[in-house]
Amino acid sequence: MTAAPVRRSSFYYEAVGIALQSILAHKLRSLLTLTGIIIGVASVVVVGAAISGMNSYVVQRVAKVLGINHFMVARMASDGELSEEEWQRMDRRNKRVEWDEFEAVRRRCPSCEEVGAQINTRLDLRRGHDEVLGVQIAGVTANMDRIEDKTIEDGRFLLPHEVDHAVPVCVLGMDVRDRLFPGADPIGRTLKVAGAELRVVGVEARRGSMFGQSLDNHVYVPITTYGRLFGRHQSLQVHGLGASRELFPQSIDEARVAMRVHHKLRGAEEDDFGLVNVDAVNRNIDQFTGAIAMVVTPITLISLVVGGIVVMNIMLVTVNERTFEIGLRKAIGARRREILLQFLIESALLCALGGVLGLLLAGAVSGAIRAASGVPMVITIGYVVLALVVSSLVGILAGIYPASRAAKLDPVVALTRS
Repeated sequence: MTAAPVRRSSFYYEAVGIALQSILAHKLRSLLTLTGIIIGVASVVVVGAAISGMNSYVVQRVAKVLGINHFMVARMASDGELSEEEWQRMDRRNKRVEWDEFEAVRRRCPSCEEVGAQINTRLDLRRGHDEVLGVQIAGVTANMDRIEDKTIEDGRFLLPHEVDHAVPVCVLGMDVRDRLFPGADPIGRTLKVAGAELRVVGVEARRGSMFGQSLDNHVYVPITTYGRLFGRHQSLQVHGLGASRELFPQSIDEARVAMRVHHKLRGAEEDDFGLVNVDAVNRNIDQFTGAIAMVVTPITLISLVVGGIVVMNIMLVTVNERTFEIGLRKAIGARRREILLQFLIESALLCALGGVLGLLLAGAVSGAIRAASGVPMVITIGYVVLALVVSSLVGILAGIYPASRAAKLDPVVALTRS
């Protein structure tokens, strides 16, 4: 009962040993043969690493800008891509978001941990001979640091009484600090914004950039102070923070209902305001990068097919070179199935070895790109498995024809060739 399994296992061990001997006996030829497989596997893994890295990079940057469990209500906002026609229709339909709507959301969203407001404009700032162009001046409520999970590196964020009494204070983004207060501690100093002297009380930690745009070129001021400097008749952004991930969908629903009730919308009437859901944005990012992967990955897999054609060619050469060996093995009792498996194993092993070398090359290329450009490269197990499985399948498919030719050789004819 056990003789057959033992014989089969010994055959496979012997077949793998013979395949390794054949590969090592022609090192240069094997390496040249594997070039297509190595490049193909490396291409798949590097492209996958770039797509995964881009996904994590964008999601991370969105979290830096919007925080976690965070939604935003604004006149013009969407958590998905809009066509030009949809955008124009929204522009005609949507109303300006006023202070009383912020109050309505705050009252009617019991599952929200925080509800805050923000309003923005852009301004060039100067201090002495130093200048910063296009600084975002953000009028905010005192809880925006918690809603957007801001990190304050020096000093502190705005306080509730400073918002209540329109105190002339501000918190700087890191770019503004570096350019207007180079080499100096800005805390306690003043900065002129729209003709008013504002006392610096804090500096936000560096957030980096997103798609080449700095996330640190801003100044936060109390939203009431902003109203005194720039007027109160601008549309607000209402920001909400869910108490937990489980309650976040409920928080969004409560905010939407509060806005619809305040705007007296009924039934199937469309929202006349925009709402951005961070989770929905992240899902859209996943869908976008997934679509890129669906297009790009099959293209990179073509190089593995090309590599498989090269492997098939070399395996045909190998069969011709080992015709005498095949005839001898068949003459002493080797069955056609065993000859077929012998060459299939050799072809698959050759491509699997190319897959491993391709992974090493992909790791080196990804590391070099990350070190040289700072672009995140995330090698995921999914792309590694895909590359190895496809390379092994290519090896098996590429070896079927040469192996079947070897298995069909007449032993008498084969022994006459040497």
